[in-house]
Amino acid sequence: MARITAGVASSHIPAIGAALDNDKTGEPYWQPVFAGFEWVKRWEVEEKPDVVILVYNDHASAFDANLIPTFAIACGERFRPADEGWGPRPVPEVEGHPDLAWHIAQSCILDEFDMTIINELDVDHGLTVPLSVMFGQPAAWPAKVIPLAVNVVTYPPPSGNRCWRLGEAIVKAVASFREDLNVQIWGTGGMSHQLQGMRAGLINKAWDQRFLDDLTADPERLRTMPHIEYLREAGSEGIELVMWLIMRGALGAEPEELHRFYHVPASNTAVGHIVLRPAEATPAAA
Repeated sequence: MARITAGVASSHIPAIGAALDNDKTGEPYWQPVFAGFEWVKRWEVEEKPDVVILVYNDHASAFDANLIPTFAIACGERFRPADEGWGPRPVPEVEGHPDLAWHIAQSCILDEFDMTIINELDVDHGLTVPLSVMFGQPAAWPAKVIPLAVNVVTYPPPSGNRCWRLGEAIVKAVASFREDLNVQIWGTGGMSHQLQGMRAGLINKAWDQRFLDDLTADPERLRTMPHIEYLREAGSEGIELVMWLIMRGALGAEPEELHRFYHVPASNTAVGHIVLRPAEATPAAA
């Protein structure tokens, strides 16, 4: 059967993609950012995931104020990089896994999650930047990807507990899929940052570090954290971190922390990254 063998979380800052695409990774400003992802790039080569369930938020590329799904799963075969106003990123198209995606959609809906199902979707930096920092710049992405879009742009976003429970529903769905697959689940977005208003440029290092700690040390605190704390402590865009809880909810009790990276700044944003292994998990056969 298919198994979730790891959870990965990372910021999805668009400037990171621009630095990669414009050969700026060696510049002094960007060197420490990309150095922090060298470990995970080597690790992913060893892990060889077949499928990545990639939790992200769209930035008005596929959705706008006319259509705001809380949870949307993409079940198509291929997804093109979106044109976010300066042309699509020069990265490979994303290849989906329709059979697993439809299976997850059916299982989650029967588990009383009202998922929006999408077959055609252009994916923006929220999805492609994490792929780039984990997999580098290949001619084709080494894993199939199931995009899972979450509304964290227009209020109300889902609660941390609802996101956690969706993670639990996803791992249940994956475990009931009969094909032998090595599946990872990624949560993206954050960490603390605010892009507008009087607090533009806000970064809260101490709060970010505690969030990283509590993914393993005190996940119950994160499940019940109210939206207002994200806004007050992590800025208006810090609410993206609820998407990490979908990843965390899929890993069960007491996962092992394999790697962590945190850096400030990257385009006025705190960069966070963590890799977790579910208890007693081993990669499925390739």
